[in-house]
Amino acid sequence: MPPRWGNYSRDGESHWNQHFPYCAGPLQSPIAFKTAKLIFDASLRPIVLENYDLTGGRNLNLTNSGHSFQVVLPSTMTISGLPQRYTAAQLHIHWGSKTSPLGSEHTVDSKRYAAELHIVHYNSEKYPNVSMAFDKSDGLAVLGVFIEVTTNSHNIPAFDIRTLMPQRLDEYFRYDGSLTTPPCYQSVQWTVFKNPITVSQAQYDTLTTTLFASSANQAIAVPLINNFRKPLPIENRVVLSSFKLGKIAFHERRMAVNAISYQLQCY
Repeated sequence: MPPRWGNYSRDGESHWNQHFPYCAGPLQSPIAFKTAKLIFDASLRPIVLENYDLTGGRNLNLTNSGHSFQVVLPSTMTISGLPQRYTAAQLHIHWGSKTSPLGSEHTVDSKRYAAELHIVHYNSEKYPNVSMAFDKSDGLAVLGVFIEVTTNSHNIPAFDIRTLMPQRLDEYFRYDGSLTTPPCYQSVQWTVFKNPITVSQAQYDTLTTTLFASSANQAIAVPLINNFRKPLPIENRVVLSSFKLGKIAFHERRMAVNAISYQLQCY
């Protein structure tokens, strides 16, 4: 049974810890970023993406995981700019619904975005694969990208993952946290970029109406919507920023994810 969200369901996120104890831990994700409390760290380097352009005939495996769609990524994709080198494993998105397009997991000064892209990587300097790294305290690094809905869009090359990232990779929030779905292992070094990307309203509607959380043999189809976890307490954690403090101005950039929308429609 995939995880359920919301605190009113009998098996919703407030009850996850009954079966997954880590979900009640002190280093849980997501969190609510408060710009007034960020600590600027000049040593934080820009994230460097390597081999993120997957165009040229390559096929990617896309599946419905029950709580999102998931795209398996090749091990040639890596990131640097962190203390270790990390290799890509998969990407997925959290979103709201067609009628309530507010589904990002992290928030910034109480602002929630329409959706949030997560690209999951594992510490390939210490672990041979993502399964071995999954529950280790230094095992994972996730890149988080906020997504806004805009009325403008244009075509992009199919699955050029770099095009799904914001233009500036040197402005981000950094903190230690967890997976945002069970088993909630506290194994993630989070990098959440300050600037969002944009998708069209039509693409967002496709995202929120194509997948279902119910199994094929269920009589009533349950749409997969609002698959985001609410922010958790920061506790004693320090949240760093790679940019100097001050009012955050989120710069819009016109780009879209036609490739993913097309794959979802074909799924």
